Amino acid sequence: MSTATTNPESSSQSPRAGRKSGTGTGGVSKAGGGRVDSFWDRPLDTTTEVVTPENIAFEYQLAGPFRRLPAYLIDVLVRYAIIFFLAIALMFIVGMIAWGTLGAFAIGFGLVSYFLISWFYGAGMETYFNGRTVGKWSCGIRVIDVDGCPITGRRAIIRNLLRIADLAPLAALSSLGEDVPPVFFIPTGMVGLVCVICTSRMQRLGDIAAGTMVIIDEKTWRLPTAKVDDPRVAPLASFIPGDYAISRSMARTLAVYVERRHYLTPARRLEIARHLTLPLLDRFDFDPKVDADLLMMALYHKTFIADPSQEPADLGVLAGYSPLRNAANPMPAS
Repeated sequence: MSTATTNPESSSQSPRAGRKSGTGTGGVSKAGGGRVDSFWDRPLDTTTEVVTPENIAFEYQLAGPFRRLPAYLIDVLVRYAIIFFLAIALMFIVGMIAWGTLGAFAIGFGLVSYFLISWFYGAGMETYFNGRTVGKWSCGIRVIDVDGCPITGRRAIIRNLLRIADLAPLAALSSLGEDVPPVFFIPTGMVGLVCVICTSRMQRLGDIAAGTMVIIDEKTWRLPTAKVDDPRVAPLASFIPGDYAISRSMARTLAVYVERRHYLTPARRLEIARHLTLPLLDRFDFDPKVDADLLMMALYHKTFIADPSQEPADLGVLAGYSPLRNAANPMPAS
């Protein structure tokens, strides 16, 4: 997994800042000689983080076995439903034409269809439906590459072909009763379950070989928090409408701008910021004289730093000023 790197002048903090860090697989020694906080005593972390080249961190919630099992069972039912209706349709069509002539062809076509659906249903669905099958879509999960990119056809085929290994070992149904013939087996899935439990990304053998992981179909993204010293940024951010939803492209733009603004002259910084914020002035009903660079920093603050659960920012000495158009007391320029 790639790691986030930021310029030292941006005074960035790690995306993991504030989260308790691990101490290896051992424990932490106490003064009395005892060991606490061992590896097995720590809470299971079901999140993983992917940092893009734009320095935006996407945090994914990993899907555990109890969420993946219902999805798999739904896909099994879907596969057999497709096979059943295909067989009925094939028998009906061939029966109406000439069973004696096309019977062998129908049987061969049915066997080939059974093989393709059984082995490549998952790979095809995951390739063309953004990592989702019917079961995964129903359970709100999907498959992605470990670097956060959409799954490719080659990776989808690898992970689905190795599913048979994850379903091992097989248990004979004859162990449940003497009347059951010893030729019927059910997969226990113990190999896959052990792999999911023991890997940090909750990957089964197929995921490890393909370089994929299964996530809950929700993601949050955030930028490593940069230090903002201007006291006007937080008050200006409080005037940005609460229903304004930042797009991914705009978030990427903000990330690059804040990271590189220290290398720009004030004039160049203002030129770039004015070009980016000009459409937002009318949308926010802001005074055209509002500093464009300050507005970019306010958008950055609102998107990546401000906590929606906290109280609105204290305006302090700027109380009574407003960036809104036709305001009696416009916000000071410096």
